[in-house]
Amino acid sequence: MKLKATLLIVLFSSIMIAQNAEQPTVDVVGEGVVYVVPDEVTIKVQVENEGQNPKELKQTNDRIVNEVLNFIRSQNIDDKNVLTQYIRLSKNYDYQTKKYKFVANQSISIMLKDLDKYEALMSGLLESGINRIDGIYFSSSKKEILEAQARIKAVENAKAKAEEYSGVLGQSIGKAIKISEYQTNYPTPRNEGMLKAMSDGGGQQTISPGEMELRVSVNVRFILN
Repeated sequence: MKLKATLLIVLFSSIMIAQNAEQPTVDVVGEGVVYVVPDEVTIKVQVENEGQNPKELKQTNDRIVNEVLNFIRSQNIDDKNVLTQYIRLSKNYDYQTKKYKFVANQSISIMLKDLDKYEALMSGLLESGINRIDGIYFSSSKKEILEAQARIKAVENAKAKAEEYSGVLGQSIGKAIKISEYQTNYPTPRNEGMLKAMSDGGGQQTISPGEMELRVSVNVRFILN
């Protein structure tokens, strides 16, 4: 009985040691890149006015904003793509005149899903009372599809790297035991791949969306055989 007990202890200890033995692995970072020409743009604009009477100033700003929103609706832009980001009425001291003045502003964000309408939209916004442009931001309606493509490329790239490392060592990689994804983003648009003029009628072009880069990075851990 003592011999059997001793053998069981030795066997159990061997199993525990084997389980606790460090598994040889190789960790690599894979990158997947997809290029896309933007087909959407978000325009951020403001109506801003100054005055001495806060009530009259707010009424003036509201009237202009109403005209701006009516114009946007006339362009068949869906209400869900028009967002009031903030409304502000602030009181500031003017050290030159030694008086207080009020500033009223309202910010509006518009997502335009047809870039061919950009020039007409911007012209109409300015005519209806917009007096400040905070920026434009390009995007793609195919973002989710492109992210999936970039993920596949990233994993393929990670596998290729792992095989290169293991091949130099005369070894091979086994199954992946861990995958983690870094944040995906839209970096600065590339300078190449410029779009044609926004208007086929020879109209003025004031934007050039170019080509955007969607990048996904993954960290993959493979068993090293």
